[in-house]
Amino acid sequence: MSSSDPSDPLNIALSAREIEIIELVAEGLTNQEIADRLTISKRTVDNHVSNVFTKTGSKNRVALLNWAMDNGKICRDGFNCCALPDADGPE
Repeated sequence: MSSSDPSDPLNIALSAREIEIIELVAEGLTNQEIADRLTISKRTVDNHVSNVFTKTGSKNRVALLNWAMDNGKICRDGFNCCALPDADGPE
């Protein structure tokens, strides 16, 4: 893959709002609940979610969250994105 390959996860340009939408999807919110939380229309949320699906190649919310975790866009309970404790450090 070349460095300009748009399918490279490191080259996918997600806006701050799109990251925020992904985080709210990860909380289990529906599009209407996200709209209420952000005080925007549900249609705007629908468009953001659709754009994120297209950019990430995800077909559904589960695939999107797997992509986001695999690519360090979200952290769930310290899994897959936070530094592990030093094995020689205090317990």
